[in-house]
Amino acid sequence: MSKRDDLIAKYADDLKNKCKMTPDMALLTKVTIGCGPSIYNADSSTVAGSDPSELETVKNNFLIKKLGLADSPKLMEAIHSVIEVYGKSERQKHRAVIYYMLTKHFGKETIYG
Repeated sequence: MSKRDDLIAKYADDLKNKCKMTPDMALLTKVTIGCGPSIYNADSSTVAGSDPSELETVKNNFLIKKLGLADSPKLMEAIHSVIEVYGKSERQKHRAVIYYMLTKHFGKETIYG
């Protein structure tokens, strides 16, 4: 298996065991690929759930630019709810998992067609 396949398997495990969700593997793979090289960097592969500037980055770069959502308080509420599901005490909140859950939350799976 490639390094990316190993990471996707790890993300699927997080979704099953930490988030209690059954992952759509095709969508998870596309979201992971969409994250680009950031998944291979220890710092950029995770999301600091307690850092307001990090959450703003997720909102602006992913929800608004990638998913095409209009800026509103609902975006930050969704980010906080996804972090709550992942587990606030969970140190390794993988970016691809957060993005996957946000994509599902907003019903934007077609973006990854």
